[in-house]
Amino acid sequence: MDSTGTPSPGANIAVLRRARDLSQAKVARLAGITVSHLSKVENGDRAATPPVVAALARAMGVTTARIYGEPFADPSEQSDLLTQLRGAVRRHTLPREDLLPPAELEARLKTAAELRAGTKYLQLLQILPTLLGQATASALAAGGDATAWGNVADVYGCAYAVAHRMNQPDLADLIVSRQTWAAQQTWNPVAEVGAAWNEAGTYQSAGDYGDGLAVVDQAITRFESGPIHGPDSAIALGSLHLRGIVLASRAKDKAATATHAEKAKALSADMRKDVLQHNLTFGPANLAFYELAAHVELEQPQEAVAAAEPFLREMPSELGPSRVGRFHIDTARAKLALSDHQGAEEALGKAFEVAPQMAQIHPMAREVLRVLFVSHQRARPGLLKMAKVSGLAR
Repeated sequence: MDSTGTPSPGANIAVLRRARDLSQAKVARLAGITVSHLSKVENGDRAATPPVVAALARAMGVTTARIYGEPFADPSEQSDLLTQLRGAVRRHTLPREDLLPPAELEARLKTAAELRAGTKYLQLLQILPTLLGQATASALAAGGDATAWGNVADVYGCAYAVAHRMNQPDLADLIVSRQTWAAQQTWNPVAEVGAAWNEAGTYQSAGDYGDGLAVVDQAITRFESGPIHGPDSAIALGSLHLRGIVLASRAKDKAATATHAEKAKALSADMRKDVLQHNLTFGPANLAFYELAAHVELEQPQEAVAAAEPFLREMPSELGPSRVGRFHIDTARAKLALSDHQGAEEALGKAFEVAPQMAQIHPMAREVLRVLFVSHQRARPGLLKMAKVSGLAR
């Protein structure tokens, strides 16, 4: 469309397919979808869902990142900051920053965690390169202090969130390796679970759902065979099962999805509310959100909408913008699948209200918005506003 800004995944698919001299029929067959489905994705009439993008990427021999493309209309500021972050991650044993007083470092670590939970990715990116160096310098000076290395692992967890959301898979892979290195210095199984959670996330982003599930299963086995004690164990194990729910549902494995959901439910049975620990959020509400998302991935939108209703009436106060914003994005996906365009727009509007930076760059928020905008751009001024903010319209 002439009115759109950054190229859509569908447009990128068409360009990549033609550059490889592949017909729609051949790519659709290799990806296991119909030609009609592929045509609608390329034309922007149907959302390019993560499993479809993964299948098409494999069919054409490209990465999912090539299909999703650049999520920013003007990426110059983000590019400069990401370059600084890459440098800090590369110098993981050679920090340039001076040691900070413990109280000041603790305050900066708290700020980073709050920015991550609040989906304020640009502000987080602005402080991460320096904070990584400061946290690492403190850990190196402290020798084998587990808490100091746990702080380093948590900062890398924040860095992963930024790289993941900003569609930087190579940087995310490097960050995960650094987070694993830092977590191993802590002798804390929960810190290692945080690294495994993000490692599985890199496979999820690449569409390698089977390998991601293998990472989750290995992490669960290691954790359960170790010295498990205290409330943190439920958060750690439960979070791994949440990641398993996403990976299994995107792989269309209903049995594995149900197994991970059942085990997560057992772990959350005695929890009154959700808890955030080492950048992992686990509890009954977040589990319900993941089950809702699984219904969407398993093409059960009616069940997803039904699961959303209680939270649309009353949202748990302990959940931050990251989780609430994702809930509204998944609700919008479900309502779009049911052709409830008004409901999808309302849900997407709530995501933009609660977590604007996430909504602007999240691939499925952008895809729902794109489909709605193509259908209703003249009749819905709210859609035009969201599209312009996201760089999808001029």
